[in-house]
Amino acid sequence: MSERKVALITGATRGIGKEVAIELAKNGFDISANYRSKGPEMDALKEELEGYGAKVVFVQGDVSNFEDTEKMVKETIETLGKIDVLVNNAGITKDGLIMRMKKEDFESVININLVGTFNVTRNVIPYMIKQKSGRIINVSSVVGVTGNAGQTNYSASKAGIIGFTKSLAKEVASRNILVNAIAPGFIATSMTEVLSDSVKEGINAQIPLKRMGTANEVARVVKFLSSDDSSYITGQVINIDGGMVM
Repeated sequence: MSERKVALITGATRGIGKEVAIELAKNGFDISANYRSKGPEMDALKEELEGYGAKVVFVQGDVSNFEDTEKMVKETIETLGKIDVLVNNAGITKDGLIMRMKKEDFESVININLVGTFNVTRNVIPYMIKQKSGRIINVSSVVGVTGNAGQTNYSASKAGIIGFTKSLAKEVASRNILVNAIAPGFIATSMTEVLSDSVKEGINAQIPLKRMGTANEVARVVKFLSSDDSSYITGQVINIDGGMVM
């Protein structure tokens, strides 16, 4: 049996991050799952991941804090031996029209979504350069491409991730490190479950496939970008949006 690869996933205990952890564990990865605050769902997730044969370590840390990310990466290396794939998934929203948006609401979204992506990547890159291989997958959003009223902070952070992805891909390609971004559209999560039926219908009307995506559909694209099947793809942004943005 071939040696299992190791994936570090930020924001891995719920939503898209959780589905990515499950999908990669199913496909031969050991998992380092980052979380910010401990929740009751973590024990069940650990049991599920181990059920697929994965070694699992949970690493606590706020991605907007550089020292926290340094510790997360170090703990992953010490426990699992290496990092083959980094998935920068951790993110928050604090929506509002700019006339009412507080300075701290703009800064906190930028700090977690964009600065957090830099912090974790900056600490992982030296290990990947040393091993002369690696995959980095950054979770952007279609609103990073199109913009969205009421989301200047979130859209700016996700657009920044796209520029970061393309620039880093050029920097590290010679070391056999591939860097790509995914841009999900409307994905059915616990946040969308609370929307009224009329709001959901309005969202679905904007999507050529007439439905929201699932977190697992996003996770399967991450699996592809983590695999040998994507060996000639770098610096790209893959929309996962049911055709909403073309």
